[in-house]
Amino acid sequence: MEKLPKIGLPILIAIVLMIVFISKSSVNIGYGEAGVLFKTFGGGVVTDEPALGEGFHIIAPWNKVYVYNTKQQEVFEKKMQVLSSNGLEISLDVSVLYQPKIEKLGMLHQTKGEDYLNIVIVPEIRAVARSVVGRYTPEQLYSTKRDAIQNEIFEETKKKVDGQHVQLNAVLVRDVTLPIAIKEAIERKLKQEQESLEYEFRIEKAKKEAERQRIDAEGKAAANTILSASLTDKILKEKGIEATLELSKSPNAKVVVVGSGKDGMPLILGDQ
Repeated sequence: MEKLPKIGLPILIAIVLMIVFISKSSVNIGYGEAGVLFKTFGGGVVTDEPALGEGFHIIAPWNKVYVYNTKQQEVFEKKMQVLSSNGLEISLDVSVLYQPKIEKLGMLHQTKGEDYLNIVIVPEIRAVARSVVGRYTPEQLYSTKRDAIQNEIFEETKKKVDGQHVQLNAVLVRDVTLPIAIKEAIERKLKQEQESLEYEFRIEKAKKEAERQRIDAEGKAAANTILSASLTDKILKEKGIEATLELSKSPNAKVVVVGSGKDGMPLILGDQ
């Protein structure tokens, strides 16, 4: 009976050591994540093999795995101060959608590290935004060129981060804030331009209506000229006779005298 504790203690120690060994030799990678293996005695960061995928992995206890979120992520840069082409200070709110390149995760970890967001993406988006906005006036930023600016920032930033093992998915310009005085001046100008366009539209519409009426009048005049030329005295007399005979067929009492009117036209004499 006295030997049982002596036998049980080594077993207990072995179990504890086994638990520690397993905990140090395994890693569980969640969904939307990938792991970069660091070999303490084998060359450091593994860059020539794919990153460890989702699930349970066994590794040597002296090695380490750095887990990265590989899902699409968003960083919101609020109130970035940039200058327009004429030197006025503009404030931009920009969202950046990004994720690390899984196939280059080892290189990203080795060259930039886990804080690659603040080392790569944030500095690049700020630099590119300043460069792009500096090509435009405040009026263009406020009205017509907002989409173009957004696309330019995205394309230029994408080129810069692609070589740094980061994938840029989108850049969204959420808001452009101008100095109050400049904004009010632009809004007044846009309103005046709109009123001018409406006035020009009304003038153009009136011109087209006048032209339509002129063409219509000319058409009627031409038709009357043709009709007048075709109505000879003989035709008029025939039409008059036809009309008189039609009237004579009505139930009202009357006397028709043919050839007694002016120019030989029939007369209709009613009962007195």
